[in-house]
Amino acid sequence: MAVRMVQKYADTIRHRQKLQLKRKARGMLKYKRILIKLSGEALAGDKPSGLDFDTVKTICTAIRDAKKLGVEIAIVVGGGNFWRGRDNNGMERSRADHVGMLATVMNALAICDALEQLDVPVRVMTALQMQQVAEPYIRNRAIRHLEKGRVIILACGTGNPYFSTDTAAALRAAEIDAEIIFKATLVDGVYDKDPHKYADAKRYDKLSFTTVLNDKLMVIDSTAASMCRDNKIPVLVFDLQNDPRNLVRAVKGDDIGTIIVEE
Repeated sequence: MAVRMVQKYADTIRHRQKLQLKRKARGMLKYKRILIKLSGEALAGDKPSGLDFDTVKTICTAIRDAKKLGVEIAIVVGGGNFWRGRDNNGMERSRADHVGMLATVMNALAICDALEQLDVPVRVMTALQMQQVAEPYIRNRAIRHLEKGRVIILACGTGNPYFSTDTAAALRAAEIDAEIIFKATLVDGVYDKDPHKYADAKRYDKLSFTTVLNDKLMVIDSTAASMCRDNKIPVLVFDLQNDPRNLVRAVKGDDIGTIIVEE
């Protein structure tokens, strides 16, 4: 009896300590629910195409660390490391876009595997039905997964040709009530011109979607920018490939990258 009482007391103490850690972590958060737009190119690392699994693991470690803070995470993944429908010559556009959607599924499954190896609960959901490998995307189910502490990876874009994964990110963010879109890129923000080509390129700290549209800044496509503006969803653009820890900093609200918001 005495041993059981001691064990019960110890379990109670551990439970209280866990609750205190969770409350402390939530106090560090600026956002409760985020959507990460992860480009396929970021998963290739230094390779010209395909997957670099060391890079994938590094990115997923940052996702795990961000989740440990208590944030709910959805991920929309691109497929540009395998296929870009709009760049393909000769193939009918709709079919080329469907091939690109299948490329996003390969990336989603790779991210899922890496996260599971890090003991992160995760679900892959696709806009095109392929139930042997993933769940179909259903809004209420996606939200329920988030509430249960699971990371959700959303593949196949919107499920329709002619729409980019940027637009898919804007659509899904609105559907699941995400507070912000984190656009994880290969550069540390939005510039007035390509910083890889021009040494005098100027980085913006803050932009409006109207400016992005009027100045034709190629950070997100016009459909995605319009959707985010209309639904009041800010977008934070930052470098993930060179410094994956930027994801954790962004969740805490640190001043990194470029914030796009309509005031």
